[in-house]
Amino acid sequence: MTEQNWGLRESYSFDRYAIHEIRRAASTGLYRIRGWGAKRSLPTFDDLVFLGASVSRYPLEGYREACDTSVTLGTRYAKKPIELKIPITIAGMSFGSLSAQAKEALGRGASEVGTSTTTGDGGMTQEERGHSKQLVYQYLPSRYGMNPEDLRKADAIEVVVGQGAKPGGGGMLLGQKITKRVAEMRTLPEGIDQRSACRHPDWTGPDDLTIKIRELREITNWEKPIYIKCGAARPYYDTMLAVKAGADVVVVDGMQGGTAATQECYIEHVGIPTLAAVRESVRALKEIDMHRKVQLVVAGGIRSGADVAKALAMGADAVSIGTAALIALGDNDPHYEAEYRKINSAAGYYEDFQAGNDPAGITTQDPELSKRLDPVKAGHRLANYLRVLTLEVQTLARANGKSDVHNLETEDLAALTVEAAAMAGVPLAGTNWIPGQGV
Repeated sequence: MTEQNWGLRESYSFDRYAIHEIRRAASTGLYRIRGWGAKRSLPTFDDLVFLGASVSRYPLEGYREACDTSVTLGTRYAKKPIELKIPITIAGMSFGSLSAQAKEALGRGASEVGTSTTTGDGGMTQEERGHSKQLVYQYLPSRYGMNPEDLRKADAIEVVVGQGAKPGGGGMLLGQKITKRVAEMRTLPEGIDQRSACRHPDWTGPDDLTIKIRELREITNWEKPIYIKCGAARPYYDTMLAVKAGADVVVVDGMQGGTAATQECYIEHVGIPTLAAVRESVRALKEIDMHRKVQLVVAGGIRSGADVAKALAMGADAVSIGTAALIALGDNDPHYEAEYRKINSAAGYYEDFQAGNDPAGITTQDPELSKRLDPVKAGHRLANYLRVLTLEVQTLARANGKSDVHNLETEDLAALTVEAAAMAGVPLAGTNWIPGQGV
């Protein structure tokens, strides 16, 4: 720093990014659109630790003693629940936001390890259905690509009420990604910006949702599990109402959840952290005696086996990953650093998924870019990543004396911060104090 700069101090409120955004808004008159999820500092599963086994608990021997990871979703009403080998699923990401090669790779990777994928907005592609042994069909407000035939081809149906990155808001797919194929699947004009609806057109509340779920069950002969996915806004009430409406599975998506494109003001300022959402959903299920009878899937910022294990310990049955899955495929790969620089970004920072110029060929519809992604190799990378997550969950479960990862419990956890202790409902480390629950 030069002598003239001594004494300069950056404002906490008006830091360089805030100043940049004010200047950008003033010069363009446009709000900021981007992909990814919340980038602000939030309480996360990193703020929890496992206590482990010692004298008071007996650990299991690593690799020698079995530790089950399987989970069944949809046991409440569905004739054909989904049986998964691991408690980690792939979240809904649309064809349109992702290339066909990326959708195929997700199917290949998930199927290799025995878990499910999810369609996302825009309908079902041959690539995804053909390479996904178990595929969840998302039923969204837009109804893009929706038809009874594909509903019957799916292994489960996920009614999307909201998404963690944008509770109360609809999705965006800009015109540069609306190719002829995408436009035909969505019955839209080619090359024109598309905004998905923020609410379903044919129901306005939980009573209507009950009717809609029954319609979906009739269409699919009561075979398919029905999921309800909500962005983490009011997870306690939303979970209760979803169960009352007849859901087999509730998916709660925290504000760390990603998106292909929405306003940054949504991403950073709407919803609550995943850590807080899990506890509220579990509390609701327990109060109505439906915990484990209706399965809970947690999404939003899941990165590691430790995240998965902590979500399970707090009461989830499974988790769902999106952003992490794309990174495993090759998103933000340093191999393309020079090309990221050309579009004013960098590997590890690229977030303009809406632009359609992803050098890795994942979040694009450009045929020259998308063909860079080899779906076979990318699918195998995803499978490797899922295997590592599963091994990490098993390692932590055994260290806490559990022969099934779903036997992890809140008694195995402690919090490192007061905020995390209050949100997760577990004691602050070294104490028996849970904020809000007395001494």
